[in-house]
Amino acid sequence: MLGQLMPVTIKEIAEIAGVCHSTVSRALHGNEMINAGTRAKIKRLADEMGYVPSAVALSLRSQKTLTVGIVVTSINDPFFGRIVEGIENVARAANYSTFLSTSGFGEVGEREVVQSFYRRRVDAIIISSLWGDLTLGEEFERIKIPIVLINNQTEGKYLHSVAVDDVRGGEVATRHLLELGHRRISYLETKNRWKSNRLRREGYEKAHRAASVPLDPKLVIPPLADDDVSRGEKALEQLLEAKATAVFCYNDMTAIGLMNACRAARVRVPQDISIVGYDDVELTNHVTPALTTMHQPRRQLGQQAMEMTLALLAGEDSVPDQVLDSRLVVRASTASPA
Repeated sequence: MLGQLMPVTIKEIAEIAGVCHSTVSRALHGNEMINAGTRAKIKRLADEMGYVPSAVALSLRSQKTLTVGIVVTSINDPFFGRIVEGIENVARAANYSTFLSTSGFGEVGEREVVQSFYRRRVDAIIISSLWGDLTLGEEFERIKIPIVLINNQTEGKYLHSVAVDDVRGGEVATRHLLELGHRRISYLETKNRWKSNRLRREGYEKAHRAASVPLDPKLVIPPLADDDVSRGEKALEQLLEAKATAVFCYNDMTAIGLMNACRAARVRVPQDISIVGYDDVELTNHVTPALTTMHQPRRQLGQQAMEMTLALLAGEDSVPDQVLDSRLVVRASTASPA
């Protein structure tokens, strides 16, 4: 049976090299008090033995752990996967490790995760979650390590953000339906993402005003369930009662839930009702019909957030917030009204 692999220590290297452990330590850190030949010999021996510096020891010396905490709402939400991928790609290239944790759908969970990361002495925290409102922002300020928020513009000395322009996204999605000839366009709201919901609805309303199309309050459908898919499934009855010919959904999963309900009720998409989502998660191109949606550059959001984090950790004086554009992806779920 193979024995358990144990990490090589400086003491073991010293015994084989025939020097004291302090000499090995100095040589591995490039101390010029040790002659160049001895330094080269010890570094070569350390490589051959598979020596890996202790992260704990390095952090004690540098006061940095080379770790970043990532907070997401849920790993079940397909929106967050590409964001985390973008963060990790940049982090890995900069020799940073990441910790990932979920906050759930509430401020308490987010607060607890951030406090846990702080106790673990991460160098910075990236939050791609639902909350981060003013109350949490004030609390995060007291932590005094860089915190980068994704899709949330809470301001503060220690708070920075990378976000997509949700007002413009809502406007572009709605304008697409208006240009197809729809005049009874519904907006299907969400329950637990208050800020982005408000901004997307603002874009929906802005597009109506620009086209001089009256806004009917009955066409704004409040959330009827907690999770995204159920919210879409339960909205169909109200949409039909409001005589909507098209729907702009808060996100893709809500749109997919609505499409499920349409299929069960024999309501044809897009012949009877056009549907637009938001996010462009991978599933949108594999449902029938393929979903028209607003593409969020999720990997780029993660990359920008980590690059901003590295700039803050490097002590750069000016690290401006970033606002990215979404873009319309037209597929088969939208058409002119019958």
